[in-house]
Amino acid sequence: MSHYQRHVFFCCNQRSPGECCCAQGDAEKMYLYAKDRVKALRLTDDNRVRINRAGCFGRCEDGPCLVVYPEAVWYTYRSAADLDEIIEQHLSSGRIVERLQF
Repeated sequence: MSHYQRHVFFCCNQRSPGECCCAQGDAEKMYLYAKDRVKALRLTDDNRVRINRAGCFGRCEDGPCLVVYPEAVWYTYRSAADLDEIIEQHLSSGRIVERLQF
C-alpha cells in the first residue's frame, strides 16, 4: 500500500543542448508551481498528495511529462493551466484528464 493517496513525479531531466528533454518545457518551473498549488489547496494534508522531481523517464518526445501513482497515469502538459486541470480533476477528484494523458 502506498504511503500517499497519490504520488506525482515530474521529469525534470536536462539533456545536452540541442537534445529533446522535459527541461526545455520548463519542467522545473512547472514542478515548483504544482508543488505550491497542491500545498495551497491543502492536498498535502494527511499524505493525500506528494509532488516529487524525477530523472529521465525515457519519454522525451512526449514531454514535458509527469506520472501519477498509484494509477500510473502519464500526462503531458504545456502550461500552468494544464497543471491546474490535472490537480483539480485527477489529484482532487480522481478523474483522469484524458486530453492530457498519453
